[in-house]
Amino acid sequence: MQLGLLDLPWWGYVAVALGLTHVTIAAVTIFLHRSQAHRAVDLGPVVSHFFRFWLWLTTGMVTKEWVSIHRKHHAKCETEEDPHSPQTKGIKTVFWQGAELYRAEAKNRETLEKYGHGTPDDWLERNVYTRHSAKGIVLMLAINLALFGPLGLTIWAVQMAWIPVTAAGIINGIGHYWGYRNFASEDASTNIVPWGILIGGEELHNNHHAYGSSARLSNKWYEFDIGWLYIKLMSYVGLASIRKVAPTVKWQPAKPLCDLDTLQAIITHRYDVMTRFVRSVRADSVAEIAKLKANAHLPQNWNFDSFRRWLHKEPAELGAADKAALDGLLVKSERLQTVYRMRQELAAIWGRSTATREQLLEQLQGWCKRAEESGIQSLRDFSVRLRRYA
Repeated sequence: MQLGLLDLPWWGYVAVALGLTHVTIAAVTIFLHRSQAHRAVDLGPVVSHFFRFWLWLTTGMVTKEWVSIHRKHHAKCETEEDPHSPQTKGIKTVFWQGAELYRAEAKNRETLEKYGHGTPDDWLERNVYTRHSAKGIVLMLAINLALFGPLGLTIWAVQMAWIPVTAAGIINGIGHYWGYRNFASEDASTNIVPWGILIGGEELHNNHHAYGSSARLSNKWYEFDIGWLYIKLMSYVGLASIRKVAPTVKWQPAKPLCDLDTLQAIITHRYDVMTRFVRSVRADSVAEIAKLKANAHLPQNWNFDSFRRWLHKEPAELGAADKAALDGLLVKSERLQTVYRMRQELAAIWGRSTATREQLLEQLQGWCKRAEESGIQSLRDFSVRLRRYA
């Protein structure tokens, strides 16, 4: 018996639910995230207004609130002030209560005033989308019931749960807790899977944190970002204008000495540099740690992953227990001390904002010289790699 305007087979209702939620995901990643929060892409007025209206219908989220909270997340990432970091609030809290964390932060007027600049402030935003944010989802329920009958309530429930589960839970939670990393960004962000389809490309979260203002979230050849595909298609027909994408690493024959162009390339690709450094010293470090364990200088259950994790972090970012464990390891091996010290000195080059370019270049050249004189082959090889950045 047909109870709504549309009578579909069972798989038709499933397809409708997935289609509607996918449009919502596209609105979040393209409009809220890449366009509004990071200004990576400019959208035409028709596209912008459609996304705003759709988000009002399907989420009730206010643009200024979402953008403010997300910008604060980047500014205060993995600290106590981060609105939704699983590193400080716990993975279970962020995964299961991510929507509650969002609503709590949305009430913080200081957050909205400091991070909400540049978001829509027209009559519709003030008098409809913000003032009556909950009425859109009620209208969506009425539309679903009219079209699909009682099954419309189920479709509506899926729509209402989709963003809290995928964005608030999976991206904000798992995306800072588990997955793989292309870049040694200064946070715990991860890529969950290399195919960004279900959540619009947001699965590539480590890539995003490395290059926050990039309209494209994919970086490696095997990664796919469906949100980027939509942006490219819209740009072809004049509905979007791409402002910035992540730089692509380029290589050249190794120079005898680093010059100012090399310095600029290394600073631009600093997260790639640090990731490749950790990979370069991996084999040497594993061998050294195995030697220490064989001589009973290390607990037998200790593994290299701990040292690799510490290599990704600044000393100030380590907890007391990790700091004590690292100090205990380094005191047993001059070789590991050298590797760890060279990592800190390399990261300091792009962290010295007050130094002139000439001073930074001198420090970079000095780093390469010390690496080549260290007696550690992996450091020598990495010095050559640094001089190949173009």
